Amino acid sequence: MHFRQFYVGCLAHASYLIGDRDEAVVVDPSRDIEPYLEEAAAHGLSIRWVLETHLHADFVSGHVDLAARTGATIALGARAEAGFAHRALRDGDTIAIGEVRIRALETPGHTPESLTFLVYEHATDAEPWAALTGDTLFVGDVGRVDILSSRLPVGELAGMLYDSLHQRLLALPDATRVYPAHGAGSLCGRGISSERWSTIGRERMTNPALRAMPREAFIAEVTRDVPETPVYFLHSRDLNRQGPPARSEDGLPPALGAAEAAAAIGRGAIVIDTRPSADYALAHPAGALHVGLDGQYASWVGTLVDPDRAIVLVTESDRAAEATMRLARVGYENVVGTMAADPAIWRAAGLEVTRLAEETMTRAVREGRRVLDVRRTREWDAGHVAGATHLPLSELGARASELDRDAEWVMVCASGYRSVIAASVLERAGFRRLVNAAGGMDAWRAAGLPVEAGAAARS
Repeated sequence: MHFRQFYVGCLAHASYLIGDRDEAVVVDPSRDIEPYLEEAAAHGLSIRWVLETHLHADFVSGHVDLAARTGATIALGARAEAGFAHRALRDGDTIAIGEVRIRALETPGHTPESLTFLVYEHATDAEPWAALTGDTLFVGDVGRVDILSSRLPVGELAGMLYDSLHQRLLALPDATRVYPAHGAGSLCGRGISSERWSTIGRERMTNPALRAMPREAFIAEVTRDVPETPVYFLHSRDLNRQGPPARSEDGLPPALGAAEAAAAIGRGAIVIDTRPSADYALAHPAGALHVGLDGQYASWVGTLVDPDRAIVLVTESDRAAEATMRLARVGYENVVGTMAADPAIWRAAGLEVTRLAEETMTRAVREGRRVLDVRRTREWDAGHVAGATHLPLSELGARASELDRDAEWVMVCASGYRSVIAASVLERAGFRRLVNAAGGMDAWRAAGLPVEAGAAARS
């Protein structure tokens, strides 16, 4: 059996190719399908099946494109009600790839149609070699149940998840390998480990969500303190259900001159500056949203920008394809063009050129300035600067009016990536006295400076 895990760090997304003899199956593919085609070709495999553990919300799947390129059959849970050609799988259905057998196990909870795929290395094996658990069971965590709260009650989904975990997955042998669809950093869980795989036995012993507790206590636990749900989640899920449009072979938007950029912006396009934060701080188009490529770029664009908004990217030319592809992974395929990282072009397009003040965290926090901490609530509760105001980045655009526009604000996150994004959000909202605290709370703690814990002084 040939088995390979693929990992997209920006989305903390794991997908899989399993092959035997001359056949292969791909599970939970990314939007960019070339790596699977290259892997299959390198090992003399033909992709016969594309399997989805569920209809994903945090990324747009490559299932339709991959099936079109290979002739493979798409298969997913019968409760998905998908709008594209597929095989609807029910509990116990089996797919053969050479000598390998893959059995569908219904494990609803994260979504109603969620499946786990049990992988048997040989047709005669009595016990599975691995379980591809999708977003039902992660390493160190379990899947969220609140993402579909507008369509199905979270309590009902949480109860389904408890039953799936305790009656189905924990009934598997301890040696069964666990390969989930996400790792640390994904918004599909709260505290996912950085480990890329585990075993049922290890999770039984170490996963906090699997400790012994009544069903009602689990429901209460899994529905509290969940991360934000980005605006793109339901958009991506709906695209996955209906079948995403085919991507073009090129997929690269045009490079825009000043006049073309001005016209696009005049029609309502948002400018997103994707350069490193230090370059953005030195000079950027006034009013641009900054989301650096060297971080969770796609997730934050999907959190802060409406999926239907036209986009102009400010990016280095050698990273334009990357910037565009990573947005396509979350269903943002409305990039109308790229604009060079050149202040002369920005000015010619009618944009003011400005900068962001930046100081080390230990210097930035001083008397006369207000501190705005934009980390998530669980991070804030674990420790923050005394007297700081807390407003999570995901809520900042909608709640900027709560802040004093005349104050000088020091923007703080864990290390400095999110704080620059936050500064750009406030700049777009008309704030002018902004300082980014480079190094963030990590630097503050490293300097041995005091922190305040708990929920006081949130906003």
